[in-house]
Amino acid sequence: MAAHPPACCAPAAGSSTPALLTLAARPAGEAGAAAAAHPVAAPAAGHPHRSHAADRAHPGTLSRAASRTVALPGGRFLMGTDDAEGFPADGEGPVREIELGPFRIDPTTVTNAQFATFVKATGHVTDAERFGFSFVFDGFLPPQVARQAQRVQAAPWWAVVPGADWRRPYGPGSDVGALQNHPVVHVSWHDAQSYCDWSGTRLPTEAEWEYAARGGLEQARYPWGDELTPGGRHLCNIWQGEFPTRNTAADGHLGTAPVKSYRPNGYGLFNVAGNVWEWCADWFSVDFHVTGPRVDPAGPADGTSRVMRGGSHMCHASYCNRYRIAARSANTPDSSAGNIGFRVAAG
Repeated sequence: MAAHPPACCAPAAGSSTPALLTLAARPAGEAGAAAAAHPVAAPAAGHPHRSHAADRAHPGTLSRAASRTVALPGGRFLMGTDDAEGFPADGEGPVREIELGPFRIDPTTVTNAQFATFVKATGHVTDAERFGFSFVFDGFLPPQVARQAQRVQAAPWWAVVPGADWRRPYGPGSDVGALQNHPVVHVSWHDAQSYCDWSGTRLPTEAEWEYAARGGLEQARYPWGDELTPGGRHLCNIWQGEFPTRNTAADGHLGTAPVKSYRPNGYGLFNVAGNVWEWCADWFSVDFHVTGPRVDPAGPADGTSRVMRGGSHMCHASYCNRYRIAARSANTPDSSAGNIGFRVAAG
């Protein structure tokens, strides 16, 4: 597809009240976006990925977080795509050879249970809680709430829900009691970074994320190959049916899926396609990588939005075919929505 398709949404917020925008300014994928409300700490000198706060993490917490990660050898791989299914306007290409050093990465995204442990230990207040709202797909809301909710003009299936946050993913009256092993959502890049600082981990760079998501397959479209549903089997959690009016849940899930749903890729990573968008460390650019570093790239030095990868349960080919491994999206660092999460890395 040569043209940039309509994305599933581009909500944005200022410091405390929604400012609903269109997608024209930037490719925001399908998740919510919010204007940055506070500066991002610079990485610690001598390490491109970790902040000083990461070095103050509790040793016990560090051990627990490290025990969940898998070691990857790094090496050379082909990053990006020139596939006709891709979106050049997102900066998916050109294909380039990248070399990475060894690193570790979590097989799953951070769960509600793990994030709850972090919040209990630190008292962390998420951006969504500070703002007093987050973005929720209207199909998950009670009819009366959905009718009254403010909508995103460019994507009216997204509702601005006061009180929606990681504990209450669909707003007041909802909870994560039965979703302990589901990915935490309604977390911003800042929230993810705070979790990393506490746990002695870090967010993966975009290059590390793609290397890990490929699972050793060279230039495959998906973590398992080039066919979306080989033999009719669903291997990821994305929208089934007609977006946004009917989701058949043929893949087994209407919303998020447990973090170890489906089979892992060749490196043991689960759900790197679909389920939730995953924050990466890098600032987003559509062209920095064209002439940028080829060894351990970490993205541009600054920007306005951070990279997200992997797509989500709301992705559909007709609107947001970004559950392919090479697909990219971005949001500002305090963005939050019901389909954004993260996984951590180390090393």
